[in-house]
Amino acid sequence: MTDWFWIAFISALLSAVAALMQKKVLIEIDPLNFSFLVSALTAIFSLPFVVTIDFASVKIVTILILFGKSILNAMAFLCIMTALKHLEISRALPVMAISPMVIAVLAFIFLGESLKPLEVAGIILISIGTYSLELKKGEGVLYPFSVLAGSKHHRYLLAALALISISSVIDKALLSNFKLPPVTFLVFQNFFFFVIFFVIMLFVGKKKSFVINKNVLILIVVIAVVTVLYRWAQIEATKIAPVGLVISVKRLSVLFASIAGAQLFKEGDYVRRAIATILIVGGAMMIFRD
Repeated sequence: MTDWFWIAFISALLSAVAALMQKKVLIEIDPLNFSFLVSALTAIFSLPFVVTIDFASVKIVTILILFGKSILNAMAFLCIMTALKHLEISRALPVMAISPMVIAVLAFIFLGESLKPLEVAGIILISIGTYSLELKKGEGVLYPFSVLAGSKHHRYLLAALALISISSVIDKALLSNFKLPPVTFLVFQNFFFFVIFFVIMLFVGKKKSFVINKNVLILIVVIAVVTVLYRWAQIEATKIAPVGLVISVKRLSVLFASIAGAQLFKEGDYVRRAIATILIVGGAMMIFRD
């Protein structure tokens, strides 16, 4: 295995750890308050990377596009945190892993891009896994479709999925077409997240309770540190390997967090959910889009 694989693998592990801690903290705190605190701390912990940025080479247009994209990502993050607070982690996270299928299908329909046999197989695996994940004993065969369409918190996940799919295309344009250095991308995005959630808190936050205990605050600090580390590790991996390969390995985080979360939070039907998650993540890794 080459160095990039292990860096991406570490990023996946850290991302899974962050997801597990997020679920635990969200039991105690409102998703918006949590998102604001994490964005503020993440911005602070990103400060050491500022010295590596060549500000003279940064173009205003590029930064404006990044800011617009960051709004999409911030809204997606808030949607995911809202869903994660109310749904079991082994049901919520795997749904987010189907984004490669959405992107591939949209590219096929609107851009005329071809689908390779391996990608078609990946789409089939994702579809089977997603269906199996939402299937319940005693319910009809159409139950998973009614859950995805009718559940408010699943709609949050689907909204996040749409936002992430759009922002992923912009990510590629910023890094490839606009030649924005990855570290510059990371630092500016982290600061933009803070600005966005700060503005939201000014208008909405007063209606939300903001009482947190010491243990929860410590966990939030750890989450912020881990978040910066896994994002940085992912960027380092993309410097020495194609982005598509790195993201494929990074998707293992969903598998790690879902299986560990099902045990940690005593979620039922463990084996079926584990198999469904493996199908979804395996299918996602087969859809290679660099």
